[in-house]
Amino acid sequence: MVKIEGKSVFGGVAIGPIGILKKKEKKVVRSHVDQTEEEIKRYEKASKEAEDQLQALYEKALEEVGEANADIFHVHQLMLSDMDYVESITNMIRMQNVNAEYAIAMTSDNFSTLFEMMDDDYMRARAADVKDVSNRLIHILSGREDDPLQGDVPVILAADDLAPSETVQLDKSKILAFVTRYGSANSHTAILARTMNIPAIIGADFPEDCDGKTAVVDGETGCLYIEPAPEILHQMEEKQQEEQKKQEMLQTLKGKEDVTLGGKKINLYANVGNVSDVMIALKNDASGIGLFRSEFLYLEKDHYPTEEEQFQVYKTVAETMAGKKVIIRTLDIGADKQIGYFDMEPEENPAMGYRAIRICLDREDIFKTQLRALYRASAYGNIAIMYPMIISVEEVRKIKKISAQVRQQLSDAGISFGEVEEGIMIETPAAAIISDLLAEEVDFFSIGTNDLSQYTLAIDRQNPKLDTFFDPHHPAVLRLLQMVADNAHKAGIWVGICGELGADLSLTESFIRMGMDELSVSPAMVLPVRQKIRETNG
Repeated sequence: MVKIEGKSVFGGVAIGPIGILKKKEKKVVRSHVDQTEEEIKRYEKASKEAEDQLQALYEKALEEVGEANADIFHVHQLMLSDMDYVESITNMIRMQNVNAEYAIAMTSDNFSTLFEMMDDDYMRARAADVKDVSNRLIHILSGREDDPLQGDVPVILAADDLAPSETVQLDKSKILAFVTRYGSANSHTAILARTMNIPAIIGADFPEDCDGKTAVVDGETGCLYIEPAPEILHQMEEKQQEEQKKQEMLQTLKGKEDVTLGGKKINLYANVGNVSDVMIALKNDASGIGLFRSEFLYLEKDHYPTEEEQFQVYKTVAETMAGKKVIIRTLDIGADKQIGYFDMEPEENPAMGYRAIRICLDREDIFKTQLRALYRASAYGNIAIMYPMIISVEEVRKIKKISAQVRQQLSDAGISFGEVEEGIMIETPAAAIISDLLAEEVDFFSIGTNDLSQYTLAIDRQNPKLDTFFDPHHPAVLRLLQMVADNAHKAGIWVGICGELGADLSLTESFIRMGMDELSVSPAMVLPVRQKIRETNG
């Protein structure tokens, strides 16, 4: 048995095989082949496997996110069998005596370049589809031994670290727990673990030869046991059963009101990143969505998502929530969430750099596209919009001007939209300090405690070396929260918390005393927070 100590970021016990996620080598190497017809058969076999994969993805997406969003997998199937595409690959193999991977990569480059040069928006969008289909084929041909989630058995996913763009592409049904060598307790891997309600530990220096070995993750203590001794395994199995009993007890709270012993009603919402997370939120009986991270729509694509692509997602979320409030945060990239096709220059301090609303106000075409999609979707449910990384009244007024232009354009075109609350995130000390002024401009505040804490304490929350210094209970942070709540209520608007601190059960009573109207937490924490609210005087 090998015991490795890390740091807990989410509790619980997971038992199963370890699957090490290795970074994929994307470079395709050209090699000479003599048996070209055999190479073509190899390509055709891979094409058939890709077609089967796409059909399975279509059926899964159809169930989870609806036909409009699942249809992309049918488009990819058609592209896979397109004669021009197929003939380009097979002719290149025959004429140049090259391997299938190289022929596919060259065809992908040629076709995507042609699509990108076209005037039609629809045809330009097909460039990304060609790349996606081609990458799938190359991945199949290259072997998939580096992808632990391709098998049928769920695994304890081990990695150096995971970027937000990687987490959105994971098959979450195949993950029992997360173990990373690096990262911090506030990383997106940690946030994903909380959303999925699975154990997670960071700072665990697991050996490379543990791939496939049975292991135990104790999320409470932050320990990883590789090939655990029988007594440890028995102890962890008992601990796992106790946790399951606690979860079963929490299930009895479903359908109960989020009301304190003193009769104060709290809106208890969930933080989500995509449509499948919405289903998890409903399963955990959230009263609404307090934070829909729209940037994950951008992170999971290799092109700017179109208005129609965004509209379909927002519409699905609104309809799925069936009249419950859905607060969608506008694009919040930059800092640790980088997207290649945005072509942003490297920054020495990206956490305080070109990010979030600053990008949107600078690139109005991207911002207006998202706002059009959001307003259109508001006709199908109770959508609210909130804007991140605000530091001034002037920014809010610019946003309101752009928002009014978008609504006028929709009205002129005869496109309906609903009544939409517009709010801002309070996640900078500047916004907190002038929250009395900002409250006069918006319908609500949602406090992003992750960033507010790091900026107030001058501590990079993504730096694991600073975890011991990072204190979200710091009096300065709590005073700012109280200030924001007081200023919101003086102006007659509501205020909530959507940062990770909202799920801190040791502070629930304090938040209620501060006057917080809403708490938005990871789906897995909805019922524990409900229990705490119902036990609290206030």
